[in-house]
Amino acid sequence: MKRIVTLFFITALIASGCGSSKKQMEKGNYDAAIDKAVKQLRKDPNDKTQKSVLDNAYKIANEQDNERIRFLKMEGKPNNWDEIYLIYKRLYDRQALVRTVPNYNVQYVDYMPEMVAAKRKAADFYYAHGMELMKNQMKESYRQAYAEFVRAKEYVGDYEGIDAKIAESKYLGMSRVLVSIQNRSIIRFPKEFEDDLLALNLPALNSEWVEYHTQVLDPNIQFDYFVNVNIINVLVSPDQTSQRDSVIKKEIEDGFSYVLDKKGNVMKDSLGNDIKMPKYKTVQCALIETLQRKSCRIEGDVEVIQVNPNKVLKKDPIGAQSNFEHVSARALGDIQALSPQQLEKTKSQPLPFPSDLDMVIRCSETLKLAIRGAIMNNRRFII
Repeated sequence: MKRIVTLFFITALIASGCGSSKKQMEKGNYDAAIDKAVKQLRKDPNDKTQKSVLDNAYKIANEQDNERIRFLKMEGKPNNWDEIYLIYKRLYDRQALVRTVPNYNVQYVDYMPEMVAAKRKAADFYYAHGMELMKNQMKESYRQAYAEFVRAKEYVGDYEGIDAKIAESKYLGMSRVLVSIQNRSIIRFPKEFEDDLLALNLPALNSEWVEYHTQVLDPNIQFDYFVNVNIINVLVSPDQTSQRDSVIKKEIEDGFSYVLDKKGNVMKDSLGNDIKMPKYKTVQCALIETLQRKSCRIEGDVEVIQVNPNKVLKKDPIGAQSNFEHVSARALGDIQALSPQQLEKTKSQPLPFPSDLDMVIRCSETLKLAIRGAIMNNRRFII
């Protein structure tokens, strides 16, 4: 019984495989039918049904491809050679697949000469089309030309002068952006501060056709966009010192006294020990706190300017703030009245106030994040 079931299962698998290839054939999916028939024939080279499917599918697929090649050649359009090459490549791959079937004879056709010729003519078309696009002298045309030159090189690696054309079209198609600090405030920044603000990880901002610069290393370079970081106001508060006095009172334990009974005798607990009662006294301390404060606020904007035509594409406000705050204190009286936090304050001494420039420099990290955020948010305007 098990043997009958096994044979039935195997027969069903074979039938399903056969039906699958025939079904693809009936749908007109000739390459799919060929692929399935080849797989079955590798397992059973004597399967006549699969051979029949392979014969018919292979013949029809080749006829359709050769007919398409004949039409494209007769049409005579230079841009047809790319498709012609791809069809010859398909014919070559299909033949190579069928030749893997044992004991299956197929007439060998050498497609190599036609493939090489088609690749060369396709490369000629891409190169010529790229040269025509270069004449438009527009960014988008240079970028399209770059793609055409790259395609030509992919087809014919040693195409004469192709590397120079690829480099030229890439250079001309690139949009270049200069990011700079425009300080319009009354405070002069050291160069190191401005350089630090422009440490923006430029490689992360760059894309295939857009590159950002913070320095003009080549005087001949032409920028397509300017990103101006305008520092408009730098507001630094004066040194501020305030004082707060407080008197702290606290009851602390100060020895003990014996508990006496009515007769004046010292009372005992259950273990026979003298009963003692803690004594308390009130202590006080004057805490004089000194609070030092200073703040800095930088206000400005980031504007994206297009060079040709000259216009402002976007302007976003930016800002940053830094604060200096220090608390110190001195105690007059019994420090036992102070809490641990209050006592800690007495260990601090007043500090020298930071200079106005120091306060500005403290804003650098926050301001740098604001600048980078504004540039990232407006990248869509730069193409």
